[in-house]
Amino acid sequence: MAIFEKPLPELYNYKGVNPRPADFDAYWESSLEEMRAIDPRVELRPNATLSTRVAECLDLWFTGVGGARVYAKYMRPRQGAGPHPALLRFHGYTANGGDWSEKLSYVSEGFCVAVLDSRGQGGRSEDVGGAKGGTMRGHIVRGLDDPDPKKLLFRAHFLDTAQLARIVMSFPEVDPGRVGAFGGSQGGGLTLACAALEPRIKRAAFLFPFLCDYQRVWEMDLAKDAYEELRLYFRLFDPRHEREKEVFTRLGYIDCQHLAPRIKAEVLMFTGLMDTVCPPSTQFAAYNKITSKKDVVIYPDFGHEILPDYTDIAFNFLRTL
Repeated sequence: MAIFEKPLPELYNYKGVNPRPADFDAYWESSLEEMRAIDPRVELRPNATLSTRVAECLDLWFTGVGGARVYAKYMRPRQGAGPHPALLRFHGYTANGGDWSEKLSYVSEGFCVAVLDSRGQGGRSEDVGGAKGGTMRGHIVRGLDDPDPKKLLFRAHFLDTAQLARIVMSFPEVDPGRVGAFGGSQGGGLTLACAALEPRIKRAAFLFPFLCDYQRVWEMDLAKDAYEELRLYFRLFDPRHEREKEVFTRLGYIDCQHLAPRIKAEVLMFTGLMDTVCPPSTQFAAYNKITSKKDVVIYPDFGHEILPDYTDIAFNFLRTL
């Protein structure tokens, strides 16, 4: 067991330290009401990047909260009678939805697949905070000093996942009762958020989820790499930590551990116990709050990296939706 972390038996009982805002439930209920009131103006356009007999490839665009146009790759089987099960996939921090061909294993099993580009990162979705184009890092702390906590950028990211789920579930070729979600790192956190905000998600598989228990990350002196902006925020805007409690409480609105109790999906988590990017305790802070059926696959000697066989294990878990 890594010396920087709690022993494994303690991880299974760890409940997190980041504060939960008193109005957390009301915050997310009103946010979901705002999302549901939006006309998403869904557009599906053929994409010719990949030629395959297996899948029809489409660019999916919709309008999210704040008026942003949000993009996802969407693939549906060319063969087999529907309605089909569907899978939502979410990518790592600052990246994008990846290549079309990466999704063919699920499409060949009869799945429709939608892969979100998180707004403002490495893909095509807009961050409408002032300028078009990528804004890359800083998304955790974006909006932290605004008087309105609904300006937190990851609130929009989380709502985009739920809105994508609702859109895909509405398609005639999709069985809304057989939809799963999958992702790693930021994608793992977004999978958690999606399953929490769209309770019809049936199964959720996530790899070392990001965006959990921010205060624990800082207390472990691991506010670097993916969490670097936490340290930079304090150094630049609160160097004496005079607002520490206020800052971490505000971050609690976008802490996946506090959304986790809403999840109804069956869950499978993958964790490397040597992970110094998304420390295992932060992951377990969310996992331990999930009350639905769940399991975790442990890799004692691995960190924030590709875990052997995890894509195959996740595939077997999700393909039987």
